[in-house]
Amino acid sequence: MIRFAAVVLLVVIARPAGALGGDAHSGDIHSVAAAVDEHYNHLRSLQAEFTEVYRGAGMERAEAGTVWLSKSGRALGGVKKPGKMRWEYRSPREKLFVSDGKDAWFYVPGDRQARKTDAKRLDDLRSPLAFLLGKSKLEKELQGLSLAPDVAPAAAGDVVLRGVPQALAERVSEILLEVTPEHRITRIVINEVDGSATEYRFSEQKENEAIPDGRFQFSPPPGTETVESELEP
Repeated sequence: MIRFAAVVLLVVIARPAGALGGDAHSGDIHSVAAAVDEHYNHLRSLQAEFTEVYRGAGMERAEAGTVWLSKSGRALGGVKKPGKMRWEYRSPREKLFVSDGKDAWFYVPGDRQARKTDAKRLDDLRSPLAFLLGKSKLEKELQGLSLAPDVAPAAAGDVVLRGVPQALAERVSEILLEVTPEHRITRIVINEVDGSATEYRFSEQKENEAIPDGRFQFSPPPGTETVESELEP
């Protein structure tokens, strides 16, 4: 299930002066958030393996694959353009979500339909994953951002943050971000008001590697119908 992943817009290397030390728990929430912002604001691209787990309605479903994210520049007037992304799901079945910054597509190999929407409409949804390439500042986007010492991190030395995305407050009750001592986000948990939760875990992250533009292009196979959609299968 793609859910929020389908509306992701994109996800420094060196630590800024006065940022966190070797333990991500050092410092207050302001220094943690600033260090994460600084890291991702300096990224141009990111490739990672991901696992997505959805829990809700008495069920649990896990999917996995590879994601490529690339930051776009600014349009005239200094307005940020939507970033490029490609989510290739390999298991338990193949499916694809890809955006070149203009159009976004969702496609399952073998289907006779490919769903399409304007990438700007994805940007308006302000997905929680938009932080991944310096799209916004954590303290600006997440209301009540704070440390979450009651939530155990998946890896020792990491810190967990919590907050509520202002633009999604009617749908999302809380977001948890797990941050490493190097200020990388390795886990995102999105708790929705209906009691469901979607968790993303990222591994084998490769930063600032060249990604061919062709990876963010999609042409429906012959005989495939294009359908305008919100891209939330």
